[in-house]
Amino acid sequence: PCPCGGSETYAACCGVWHTGLATGLHAPTPEALMRSRYSAYVAGLTDYLLATWHFASAPGELELWPVKWLGLDVRRAETEGDAGVVEFVARQRDSSGRAQRLHEVSRFVRMAGRWYYIDGEAQGPSP
Repeated sequence: PCPCGGSETYAACCGVWHTGLATGLHAPTPEALMRSRYSAYVAGLTDYLLATWHFASAPGELELWPVKWLGLDVRRAETEGDAGVVEFVARQRDSSGRAQRLHEVSRFVRMAGRWYYIDGEAQGPSP
């Protein structure tokens, strides 16, 4: 199954966007991009993460945390024109074994027909 929690296999879900990036195939919605970015964190695909980050907010390089990603829950996804918002909770376990939840509202923008992650605002503790 796909790490993003979708009903498809990885190859039919986020894998399509990960491998398609080089050929111009991009996630069609902010939610699809957010899910594919979560799966990229799981798989350690830093090149994909950087390529889907808006140039104005992207870090120059990216070092991934030593965590085990445990699951994703998309709470809401909204699109209005070329702007999108996705609220999600991602569960992880750090290297010491401590479980944590990342509850974030992420912003996306579409430029030239392609969605990019802009930034996210962490929310308070999530249930």
